[in-house]
Order: sequence, then C-alpha cells, then structure tokens
Amino acid sequence: MGEILGLGCTHYPGLTVPDDRLPASFHRLLTAPGVPAHYKDRANWPAELVAELGNDQGYSAAQRYSARMADDFRAIRAALDAFNPDLVLVWGDDQYENFREDIIPAFCVLGLDDDFAVRPWQNGNGGRPNRWGEPADWPLELHGHREAAKYLATGLIERGIDMAYAYKPLHHPLAHAFTNTFLYLDWDRRGFSYPVIPFAINCYGSNLLHAQGGSAALFMPARDQSTLPDPPSPQPWRCMAVGKAVAEIFAASPWRVALIASSSWSHCFLSPTNGYLWPDHAADRLLFDALSSADYDTWRKRSLKDMERAGQHEMLNWVALMGAMETLHRRPVVQDYVETHIFMSEKCFVSYPR
Repeated sequence: MGEILGLGCTHYPGLTVPDDRLPASFHRLLTAPGVPAHYKDRANWPAELVAELGNDQGYSAAQRYSARMADDFRAIRAALDAFNPDLVLVWGDDQYENFREDIIPAFCVLGLDDDFAVRPWQNGNGGRPNRWGEPADWPLELHGHREAAKYLATGLIERGIDMAYAYKPLHHPLAHAFTNTFLYLDWDRRGFSYPVIPFAINCYGSNLLHAQGGSAALFMPARDQSTLPDPPSPQPWRCMAVGKAVAEIFAASPWRVALIASSSWSHCFLSPTNGYLWPDHAADRLLFDALSSADYDTWRKRSLKDMERAGQHEMLNWVALMGAMETLHRRPVVQDYVETHIFMSEKCFVSYPR
C-alpha cells in the first residue's frame, strides 16, 4: 500500500528576483488605470502597509520577507526529505503558459519524460535577473514519472473524473507554478532528485484569456460586459472530490507520494476588496482558521464566486489538497502563515504528516 505526505507552499514569482526588485510589483500597481484613485492615495492606506514600505519603499521589508520565505521552504524541504517519496505531485495553475486558446482543460496530469530540464532564466535578452545569480542557460534538472501519471489518470477516469493528460508541453516547457515550486524547494541548490507529476488546475477560469493569468486586466480597457465571459474554473467542491480521488488512488498504489498544493492565497490584483492593491486578509483568515482546525467542510462549501471576489483563484490548488487530507483523516502542522500588504498575497506553509 502507498504512503502519502501532504504539503502546502507558494510559487510566488516575486521570490525569484533579488530583494531590491521584490517591492516593484506593488509600485507598478499604483500606476494601473484599473486601481481606483481612492486606494492610490497614501492617506487612505492602512498603517500596516505604510509600515511595510518604511522609509526605503519596501526594501528592508523585502529582505526580512525573503529570509522568512527561505526558512519556510527549507522546513518544507526537510519534511519532504524525511519522508523520502518515490514521487512528488504538485497541484498548480497554468497562467496562459501551456494552455491557451487552443485548449483549456479543467484538470490535466502531465506525465513527463524520465529526465528533462527547464531553463527558468532564459528569455532571449541576456537572461532574467534572479536572486541566485544563475546565468540564462542554467538548467533546472528534473525527472518525470510517466508510469505513475498513467496510473493516476487511469484511476481518475475509472472513478468518473474525465481527466485530461499530456506527455509533452504545448506552448511552454513548464508553467511557473511548477517550475518555481521546484526552484524554491531547492533553495540552497542541493538538487531536486524526486520524480515529479505536475497536476494543472484551471484556477483562472473566465479570467484566464482576458488577463492571461495575471494583473494585465488592471492595465487594459474595461471589459465589454455585453459579451458572454469565458467558462469558469471547476467548482471548489469538485476540486475537493478530485483531491479525494487522488489520495485514494495513491493510497492503493505501490508508491510513497508527496502531494503538494502550490500557490499563494488571495491575490490583491484579482480582488476589488482593497482596490486591487493589497490582499483580502479577512477572507484568507477564514480559510486559514478552517485549515488550522481541520475544518474541511468550510473549504468544501466555499463558493467559487466568493473565492474569486477575494482573489483566491489559485487556492483551488489548496482545495484539492484539502480533499486529499480529509480522506486520509490528517491534521495539519502549520509551519508559517504570512500576511502582507505590499507583497501581493498571503503565504502559507503546512505539512500533513503520516
């Protein structure tokens, strides 16, 4: 019988850049036409936001923030290494990277090659600056597990979950939700030898094509409300059911499997709650309290409409993890929960030991 470890972390893109660039996204949002003038006015900012900016536009806060994130990833990696899995499945979202106008599956399992590499800093323009100082051609060496991916997709389809699956990337080597997860779990660059299965969830739904999975909508003309929006993301209860099925399938397998939910929590640039400028702390605390007390029902009953209003689109990855952990009767060990006003989103780090 298989053994399973549950983990939760973030793939926040801001952590890839040096600390002096980390506050840049907040300052860019201040220039967005879609951010209401009321929220751009410093006089209307909460004291916590002003304190984070400090007298250096957020640089000191960025140094403290990235150091805290690094320690959190080291702790999650230590839990992963102690478990020593045969494979690692990551629930992540695709933000107009592999899935575009030609096909957008609700769920997709990627059964990649036994050995492959991605070059996260390669951009054809001298390379992207990164906090590790790695050159543009630096390869992130990874390993797939096609056998387990086939086993999983087969088991899901047999349970009535009509899964998409792929053996090759379509438009992009690997969506950043997955690439960043592996980069951060190898923060100290010791290598990441565990075979991986990326499991994509269409978290952005009707916003995916319009905003290409990011903050672009705030810089665009207002959307024409007379046209029918694109289809939505899968419902939270459906993501719970998928997570439950994944846990059941791997529990009956011959493998030791780590199941990882990778995303930040409410994204400010997706939520009108605070004028698209800082996260929806109240909405996140609601789900964090439910997570801490293993209250899975609250997660199941959360509506997609409420999640999207709070900018919690990507938390569908966590909803899948909740479905898996409820099925296994697990309770969480919270490593950290980090609230912020200037770094786009809350971050949560958690493990669900055997």
